[in-house]
Amino acid sequence: MKHTDLTSKSCASPRLEVPGNVKLFIPEKVCSKMIHFAIENDRLVYVHFTGGCEGNLKAVSTLVTGMNVDDILDKLSGITCGNKDTSCADQLCSALRNAREDSED
Repeated sequence: MKHTDLTSKSCASPRLEVPGNVKLFIPEKVCSKMIHFAIENDRLVYVHFTGGCEGNLKAVSTLVTGMNVDDILDKLSGITCGNKDTSCADQLCSALRNAREDSED
């Protein structure tokens, strides 16, 4: 069985170019170490997870890119992973909520 170090892997967003307004979020209690994301006109236009389950996070990134932030929050908030009380998807929601709160200040 081949051992793979997932901490050095990253999951690319379906959007190839990185927008200039990318924010960084450091997730807690999950395998991913960083979430880079960008919101334009209340839509998630870019998301890039570093670390975590590569295939699953590529799928999440592909599915949510282009979606309205409220729709993402409705679908992914509260999702857990194993015996954890959160997940990478739930942490993305935390990032989106934080960004929304920051923009309202």
